[in-house]
Amino acid sequence: MTTSTATNSPSAMEEHAHGSARWELWFAVVAGITYAAGMIAEYAVGLPLMGLPLILFIATYIFGGFFTVRTAVTSTLRGKFEVDFLMIVAAIGAALIGKWAEGAVLLFLFSLGHALEEYAMSRASKSIEALAELAPRTALVRRRDDDPVEVPVEQIVVGDVVVVRPNSRIPSDGFVITGISAVDQSAVTGESMPVEKEPVADRERAIRTVDTLPAANRVFAGTVNGSGVLEVVVSATAADSTLSKVVELVRTADQSASPTQQFINRFQRWYVPAVILAVAATLLIAMSILSQPFTDAFYLAMTVLVAASPCALAIATPAAVLAGVARAARAGVLVKGGAPLETLGRVRAMAFDKTGTLTWGNPQVTSVTPVDGVDGSLLVPTLVAVESLSDHPLAAAIVRDLAGQVSAAERVEASDLNAVVGRGVRAAVEGEVVEVGNLRMFDEQGLTLPSSVEDAYTEARDSGQTLMIVRRGDRFLGVVGVMDTSRAESAQVLRVLRSTNVGQLVMISGDNQRVADAVGREVGIDTSIGDLLPEDKVAHIRHLAETHRPIAMVGDGVNDAPAMARADIGIAMGAAGSTVALETCDIALMSDDLGRVPFAVRLSRATSRIIRQNLIASLAIVVLLVIATFIGLNIGAVVLIHEGSTLVVVANALRLLGFERGKEHAGIDHEDRPSR
Repeated sequence: MTTSTATNSPSAMEEHAHGSARWELWFAVVAGITYAAGMIAEYAVGLPLMGLPLILFIATYIFGGFFTVRTAVTSTLRGKFEVDFLMIVAAIGAALIGKWAEGAVLLFLFSLGHALEEYAMSRASKSIEALAELAPRTALVRRRDDDPVEVPVEQIVVGDVVVVRPNSRIPSDGFVITGISAVDQSAVTGESMPVEKEPVADRERAIRTVDTLPAANRVFAGTVNGSGVLEVVVSATAADSTLSKVVELVRTADQSASPTQQFINRFQRWYVPAVILAVAATLLIAMSILSQPFTDAFYLAMTVLVAASPCALAIATPAAVLAGVARAARAGVLVKGGAPLETLGRVRAMAFDKTGTLTWGNPQVTSVTPVDGVDGSLLVPTLVAVESLSDHPLAAAIVRDLAGQVSAAERVEASDLNAVVGRGVRAAVEGEVVEVGNLRMFDEQGLTLPSSVEDAYTEARDSGQTLMIVRRGDRFLGVVGVMDTSRAESAQVLRVLRSTNVGQLVMISGDNQRVADAVGREVGIDTSIGDLLPEDKVAHIRHLAETHRPIAMVGDGVNDAPAMARADIGIAMGAAGSTVALETCDIALMSDDLGRVPFAVRLSRATSRIIRQNLIASLAIVVLLVIATFIGLNIGAVVLIHEGSTLVVVANALRLLGFERGKEHAGIDHEDRPSR
């Protein structure tokens, strides 16, 4: 039986596919009516088979076999002999020996079972299609200072300002410039509570840093506005919105076959030819050894052919994968197919980035220490001027916390900012070169720190702060320290992961080792590794993989992309709105709720468990049916049990749609977040 899984076709083609399924169901119903009428005419009324009963059975062949023949021809032309081909062979064989009623019931039950299977599978695919219908078809767009004009969402361009009325859906991704409201974004991120939205402080800066804007400023297409009016600057067209990317990735998820499905595909390549050989052997044995007449022997062979057909086996894994992926998407977890869905459940080691993953990723300035003899009125303005040009989260924290301390008279301008990867930044202020970075930046230049800088650096470092040394021209100005607090749910999530046999929990960070150790102790990590450049993270993932496989890496999907690519499973946190995160990871958590990691692990294991149950049941039923055919079970009963087992397998897989989150859902108390 052909399987029904999500495809990468647009919704119009999906509607066509569902229309085809409806027609198949109607054809199956008509086939059932003509079969019943034929049986009544032949056995109840006593009409001869070659009269009206034969016409009715032929009609059953036509209506019951139409879609089966079409599928069989398509697959055979591609060089594949699948279940539909076997059923057509069995039906033709039954007709050749005059068993028209048996062939008719075979095609009727097979087409009915296939139609019901399609109907059941549509429950999973409809949850995917429902995502595509969330975005409104029109939007109120304000261009220049004119009144808003309603336009189709396809005509919205990046930079447009859309007006979102209360209790209406947001038409595009973007950031808020006017208004305050709470937005229900559960359809995209899976968050159960509305998220408060507020305007950005600097529109021009927001345009440059849209991927790193706080959740309070960003909105997504398809989410529902609350009671306030919002004006939103569009950051992505309708085709490039987060919602569109999620729908497309979920639709194409079945293209990444799981390890089990890859095995089943290889198995079926030799299984179907083996069935045909077994049928031929059955015919020969029945005639030569059992001395059965050709008609009886051929009927037995056709019955074995039907009994051995792997319908349930073919649908066992795709049905579970589709249901698992659909359930994950409803919870704000985007899984890119069967391979990562199945592999995640076998993970025995998990590495976490620190900033933004185990911590809030929203540091605050905790200390500013000028060098002896340096006025703070020189250190702070210089630091703010340089960091205002940077998009780094630490730079944003410095500007946010210190800009208010700089008076108009003290304000200076910086230019020519250059990032020194893994070390800091370099810029020009009033004709002098300013460097802001970690100790490594200055050690590599052979510079000696003033004793007061060394003392301040050592003291702040021991307390777990991230430190930046500021040098202007040929003199050091001072040290600034920032801290990033751990998430309230991090410790609980790690405990739950450990209880699910993820035996090794590792944190890898670019911060210094003392900071990494401090955070690691607080959240209960097994091993904390600091002072890592991006290439160092990849090396540590490779080293971890030598002793623990498979391994997963959890990060933000941008800075951690190389490490996530090296891991068996890459999991991106807070991927909503981030094209890079959605493209580089295997699993994307659309919100920054860390509790979704153990949820995804549990769902993966539940999916694998369902797949095993389906495979065992499918193979057991095939064996039992083959045995039953040799003790007299007729072809009609075989088909009935055969198709019933397929529906049972599909129904078992659909249980995943009701999979519930467990104790790992720590939730996020927004009042505990550091201020943005």
